[in-house]
Parts: sequence; structure tokens; C-alpha cells
Amino acid sequence: MGFIPQNKPPAEVGAKVPLYFIINDQEIIVKWSRDKYWIPSETDISEYDFDLKRTHFVGSWNDQFCYASEFPKNLSIPDALQSIPLRDAFTQFSSHEIQAISLAKQILTWDRDFRFCGRCGQPTVELPDERAKVCKRCGSTNYPRLSPSIIVSVVKKDQLLLARSARFPKGMYSVLAGFVEPGETLEECVKREVMEEVGIEVQNIRYFGSQNWPFPHSLMIGFTADYFRGEIGIDNDEIVDARWFTASELPKIPGSYSIARKMIDHFRSSSLLENRIKL
Repeated sequence: MGFIPQNKPPAEVGAKVPLYFIINDQEIIVKWSRDKYWIPSETDISEYDFDLKRTHFVGSWNDQFCYASEFPKNLSIPDALQSIPLRDAFTQFSSHEIQAISLAKQILTWDRDFRFCGRCGQPTVELPDERAKVCKRCGSTNYPRLSPSIIVSVVKKDQLLLARSARFPKGMYSVLAGFVEPGETLEECVKREVMEEVGIEVQNIRYFGSQNWPFPHSLMIGFTADYFRGEIGIDNDEIVDARWFTASELPKIPGSYSIARKMIDHFRSSSLLENRIKL
């Protein structure tokens, strides 16, 4: 059984020891045992005087209740546990655990950012039966934020368009991505982002897949598209380099946990298949 997201806290104590997803902005506390990382249980942390802040029930995994807690950056972590970057955690855990980590991170971000009403400035209170915060003074209700973003692989014959951002690790390239703006469709966003970032036009936009991305609260919606016309011209703002690559000459690319990598792998496998058919 995988991870099951839930909003309402359990009425009774579970049959198994709960798990704790202890997270701050960039890190998660994990346990190293039997040559792998584990999400710590209540037993693992009970002997330590952790100053955990704002604990939230987020669901259950293999019949274990799951809780998200924020820890301060100056927390003294015992030798039995350790903190690792959240992005690294995505390479160490199963898809079900990654789903739970993503949800925990987004709930903690929402809880931190909406402690006060954005309309009148008064403190908010969390509703007992749904994931929402309400202002008792003006009635404004805020739900966990979700920001839709497109990510697109653009293909020109046997080449894939990859670009490099200044914030990427050295030598890494990826497909293009950007946030959806008010008033536009996803397809319009694809066309706008590609034009703004690399100066070309695309056509034949097709849905590929999606991925939750908790940095801080994105929903990545993937598309493929075909090159239509234009020459690459980078914006020198978000993008510092962009090139066409064949499947056999790909540069350093994102990790396997990301939808960007899945899109690049799809291009690579499709190219290899086409080459075999030609042979």
C-alpha cells in the first residue's frame, strides 16, 4: 500500500508507530540504517528534545500515520539522525515517499505563509475538517497554494532543445519551463515561455504528464512541441545558453526523479527507436 494523503487527523492512535517528515526550507531529517535512508518514526525522535514547530497530519503510508513538522535551522541533530537537502532526498526514496515529502513540504510552507490574513492582517485559524485557514475577523479563507507551471520539450527533427539557467549546477542543461500567467491557457503559456526564453515559435503542442514540485508549491505540467520557425536567441536573464542536441550528444541533465528527465529520456528512447527502424 502506498502513501494516502489525508486532511483530517485520526481520531484514534494508529496500530503502528507514526512517521515524522521533519523539514525546513531546504532540508529534511532522515535516519541512516541498513545502507539506506529512512523517514524517522516517533520512536526514533522521542528520546531527543526536538523543538518541533507546527506539526500537521498529512496522511498514512503502509498503515503508519504521517506527520509533517518544521525544525529550526539551528537544531542540534543527534548522531543517529542527519539532515540532507530535500532535492537529494528525491533521489533516495521511493515514489510514495517522495509524494509524502512533497505534500509535507507544501503544507508547512502554506502554514508558515498564511499565519496572518492577507486582507486585514489578523491571525488566522486552521479549520478542523479541511485543509484551510480562515480569518475570524473578515472571513477570508486560504487553502494551500498551488502554482501551475509548464515544462516543455521542443523537438526539431532529430534534435532536442535544451537550455541552461545560471542557477543550474555546472554543466547542466534542461528543457524549458515557466509559470502560467493569469488569463492564459497552458498552450498559450508554452508558446509565450519558449518565445520569451529562446526566441523561437513552436507548434503541435501535446500533453506529456505532470509532477508535483514543492519548491515551493508548483505543479509542473509537461508538454512536447515541435519547432516551427525562428533562430535561438537567449534572453540572458533566465537563460544563459540554449542549444539543439541529438540523442547521442546530450549534456549533463536533471536527475531521474524529475519530469524534466522523464521528458528527455522519452526523446532519447524515441530517437533510438527511429534509428533502429531506419536500419
